[in-house]
Amino acid sequence: MFDDAKTIVIKIGSAILVDGQTHALRAGWLDALAHDLAGFTDKRIVLVSSGAIALGRERLGLSNPSLSLAQKQACAAAGQSSLTRAYEDALEKRGIVTAQALLTLNDTENRRRWLNARSTLETLLGLGAIPIINENDTVATDEIRYGDNDRLAARTAQMIGADLLILLSDIDGLYTADPRTNSSAQHIPVVPRVTDDILAMGGGSNLGAGVGTGGMATKLAAAQIATNAGCDMIICDGRESGAIAALCNGAKHTRFEATSNPRKARAQWIGGALKPRGVLTIDSGALKALKGGSSLLPAGVISISGKFGKGDAVSIKVNGAEIARGLVSYDGHEADQIKGLQSGAIADVLGYDNGAALIHRDNLVML
Repeated sequence: MFDDAKTIVIKIGSAILVDGQTHALRAGWLDALAHDLAGFTDKRIVLVSSGAIALGRERLGLSNPSLSLAQKQACAAAGQSSLTRAYEDALEKRGIVTAQALLTLNDTENRRRWLNARSTLETLLGLGAIPIINENDTVATDEIRYGDNDRLAARTAQMIGADLLILLSDIDGLYTADPRTNSSAQHIPVVPRVTDDILAMGGGSNLGAGVGTGGMATKLAAAQIATNAGCDMIICDGRESGAIAALCNGAKHTRFEATSNPRKARAQWIGGALKPRGVLTIDSGALKALKGGSSLLPAGVISISGKFGKGDAVSIKVNGAEIARGLVSYDGHEADQIKGLQSGAIADVLGYDNGAALIHRDNLVML
């Protein structure tokens, strides 16, 4: 399970990280997590962590059980610095560099912002850092917020092409019914596909929510997103210290199997789900490079048509025949200015540089 996964997203809920009674950080638990992660030297790890609102509530002295959106945003602002500092203290003493990234729903739904966020996360992972992601609750409103980090974690896994998503929760997986109220509820160890029947098992249950906002229904929604993106997902009980090590050693859990691999899922999304906004006509040299797995450089582009922005899908053609599709790193006006040029001239022409490729190979699919 872990041996084959190169990129892993781990979601840590408030119920795991923060004491439900005192709203204090469980420092010992976090230290044990850091110890476990230090052993994954050959993995790319991203953490999606709740806890800012719970920690901020304690700092601001808000004891009322129900908070308004404005109060939650204030708590997030007060608690996020404490959350980030706690991760820094636990991980960096083991030689692991951390980096904070706050995302909103718009960042994962808007293609341009999605690409920018993906580029940042990929750069951090390439430098050996562990990004720590949370929803930007301070600016998110009811209309533009996830409201839970389960789905944010799934979107993050989709964004970076993760192989495995782990939801550390206060329950050890999916059951046929709520085991707290139904003694005949049976644990489901493997879910080959997230069907309507599986989604119905989440119901309106708050099982798995603790002091957080995500119950089983949101976890199943996350499973649907992740598995469709080619990412396996696991729900396991993370309350005890050393939860990741325990999972590696066979602790009870539910595994949701991916319906395809991440690269294939992304290729299907680019090649079939997105409507091209423009056309790039390329020469034979560029065609040969693309067939060899290279990015599309400006030098190989003959002409450009259509109106498109950075991150939009475009069609790539040779002699009028479509041979590929991709997501552009420059808008139509910029692309027209740099077509036919060597990549080293981009900054001279535009005054800035979004990278050497007009379309990076990770954002391109041959048809």
